[in-house]
Amino acid sequence: MGNTSKRAKGKVEELAGKAKATVGKVLGNEQMQVEGKAKQLKGKAKQQMVKAGERAKGKVEEVAGRVKKKVGALIDNEQMKAEGKLGELKGTARQRANK
Repeated sequence: MGNTSKRAKGKVEELAGKAKATVGKVLGNEQMQVEGKAKQLKGKAKQQMVKAGERAKGKVEEVAGRVKKKVGALIDNEQMKAEGKLGELKGTARQRANK
């Protein structure tokens, strides 16, 4: 299962919990409200775990790109420097997209 689908499942769980909590509130059912709120928080937590994993991947990409760029500079290889810069930018973008 990809990260996008894991994130989507977390969002679905969050929304289902919110709906259950709202129905519980309308019906005056405190247990249903609490169960809904718990499900909502579980869904949010799932989304945050996926985001944290993506940020970690982004940091690895950024560092690997930076290293490749520096090695390219040391051996005077323009293509390696460019590929390294691309990896560094890609990693930074992944981190920003998952804040």
